[in-house]
Amino acid sequence: MTTEQKELIVQSFRNVKPQAADVAAAFYERLFTLDPSLRPMFLGDMKAQQKKLMDVLATAVDSLERLDELVPVLWQLGKRHGGYGVKDEHYDTVASALLGALEAKLGPEAFTPAHKAAWTDVYTLMATTMKQAAAEGVVARGGR
Repeated sequence: MTTEQKELIVQSFRNVKPQAADVAAAFYERLFTLDPSLRPMFLGDMKAQQKKLMDVLATAVDSLERLDELVPVLWQLGKRHGGYGVKDEHYDTVASALLGALEAKLGPEAFTPAHKAAWTDVYTLMATTMKQAAAEGVVARGGR
């Protein structure tokens, strides 16, 4: 990631923080609209789940300059998600839901095509790490 991309992510996340609950709610609404089959994976307290989402995003944004600290967090998260039955293709749906929620809540002036490209890059990094961890977890359990 370039310095400019990191700055765009940090700047846009500053705009997300005051409306974090709304952004998270919009994310899950979009996620379940895009793929209703994912809804049963989220049977617990959705407010708590929304907070977890925002916490992970905050950790990612705060760690953009220290990716070596972020990777272990994402690795554990990926293993857990693999255990929940999350499949590789679900990560694309999550990307669409996340980018759509950010765009809808921040608006076109605060979430420009450059912001979208930067968020796509950071999400791709996160998803790739998580998918690798999930695959390793499956192999360790005797699958694949």
